[in-house]
Amino acid sequence: MKFKHFLVMASVPATLFSCVSPKKLKEAEARYTQLNGAYMELQGKQRECEGNLKDATDEIGRKKSEIDALNKQMELLKDNNNAALNQLRDLSVISNSQAESIKKSLENIGAKDAYIKDLQSEMSRKDSLNMVLVMNLKGAVGDLNDQDINIKVDKGVVFIDISDKLLFKSGSYDLTDRANEVLGKVSKVLLNQPNIEFMVEGHTDNVAFKGNKILVDNWDLSVKRATSVVRVLQNKYGIPPARMAAAGRGEYLPVTSNDTPEGKAANRRTRIVILPQLDQFFKLLEPQQ
Repeated sequence: MKFKHFLVMASVPATLFSCVSPKKLKEAEARYTQLNGAYMELQGKQRECEGNLKDATDEIGRKKSEIDALNKQMELLKDNNNAALNQLRDLSVISNSQAESIKKSLENIGAKDAYIKDLQSEMSRKDSLNMVLVMNLKGAVGDLNDQDINIKVDKGVVFIDISDKLLFKSGSYDLTDRANEVLGKVSKVLLNQPNIEFMVEGHTDNVAFKGNKILVDNWDLSVKRATSVVRVLQNKYGIPPARMAAAGRGEYLPVTSNDTPEGKAANRRTRIVILPQLDQFFKLLEPQQ
């Protein structure tokens, strides 16, 4: 009886295993591989977003440290001036005009102190807006390959680099069908930020362009590509032209070496540069009333 019981138990896994056909097993394995790949891709995007957020946080921390140091210097100057003014008044050795001059100096220090506080507030606001903009852009174009589109913040400016293979055919400035998909997603985010101005830059590699009746060289090609993008953003997606500028950089501002095919591909790009709101900072430089 024990031997028969053992034979029955041993046959159960074999019977269960035989119930799963090789075809279904392969389908399950393929599905697992697909899901695992998607999971790894999402992990990579999450790490990139976390890295961008950390860079922005570090930059804000450095600016705050600089402002704190300036505040300490201002406080020290105010204390020294107050002490000197009190001593001079006690000794009755200064004239009314000298006392008024010192008073104006103290008022100027107060104005500069207010300027620093306003500057700190504007910097924090701008950094926050830039981070929101980057996250929105990444969310809008999250289904695109990172090698074809890259979004970053450098010194308070947002850069969107789009590979030319997504936008144009080789040697052409006519936009492809895929370009409309990419620019449509980017335009939705830009339309939601009506105060943002930006520049569209065309870039090429260093391979000489064979000129034709319209284009002379890479510089001409880069300019025409930039204006093609600007016209689509205006005419098809309704972005006001006053918010945009078009520029051609040709081969003269590469992001990497042109010594390899990969490097050339990286340099052939269209860049959208989100310009900082300088008018807010210029306003702070106006004389205080």
